[in-house]
Amino acid sequence: MDIEGSVGVGGSNNSVDIKLVQAALNLINACRLSSAPELAVDGMIGESTNTAIQRFQKEVVRMGSPDSRVDPGGATIRHIRTSVPKGFNLNVLRAIMALSATRTVDPYYPLFSSLMGQYSINTPLRIAHFLAQVGHESLSLTYTEEIASGQAYEGRTDLGNTEKGDGVRFKGRGLIQLTGRSNYAEYGQHSCLNLMKKGNETMISRFPKYAVDVSLWFWNSRNLNRYADNDDLRAVTRRVNGGYNGLDDRRKYLNRAKFFLL
Repeated sequence: MDIEGSVGVGGSNNSVDIKLVQAALNLINACRLSSAPELAVDGMIGESTNTAIQRFQKEVVRMGSPDSRVDPGGATIRHIRTSVPKGFNLNVLRAIMALSATRTVDPYYPLFSSLMGQYSINTPLRIAHFLAQVGHESLSLTYTEEIASGQAYEGRTDLGNTEKGDGVRFKGRGLIQLTGRSNYAEYGQHSCLNLMKKGNETMISRFPKYAVDVSLWFWNSRNLNRYADNDDLRAVTRRVNGGYNGLDDRRKYLNRAKFFLL
């Protein structure tokens, strides 16, 4: 389902649903209704968003009595879906990463735009699956470092953690969390970063460019485009997570991404 609840006058007005509608109307307005003011994609319902919905209902849906509300499965959301121009842009990223404010999301847009193609994440379906996994793993780009201490990884030789303190030092970092000495060493070689020098390992979480790039590298090195091409969310999730934790949430991110990309 595109939205889980109604948006607009008398709606349940969940902030995630509101952001999807706001972003979509911005894109439609830019394409078809150029005189309409751009909405803030802030997840807050108000006069400007209600007015934009009503205008869309009048001018595109051709409703005789616009109600300024978008209902799940209703005519307005169906017309929004078919009217929105497909493609990846800033409004789309704001809607997908709906659990974060624009000030958190916006700096990542030029990084995704410039780097995804370098790793062959270059089709709508690949982009949708990649952003869905990133969105869940990072809580809509909020976190670039695992909240836990990493002590649980101590002594994990399967991750290359052979020295005392490796668990904490090489805990999960990046938007899709890179974990373990071996993975850090492999990515460091790829990116020409000396992540084995003490203190340098945190570069992956401190610099957004590396937080994005390491996630793209992980995706590419595990050949995840193959599963994205098959639209296999479970297979992608298992290879990112090691299991199926958060599968329903990942599906919600994926559905929002597909709304704008496919």
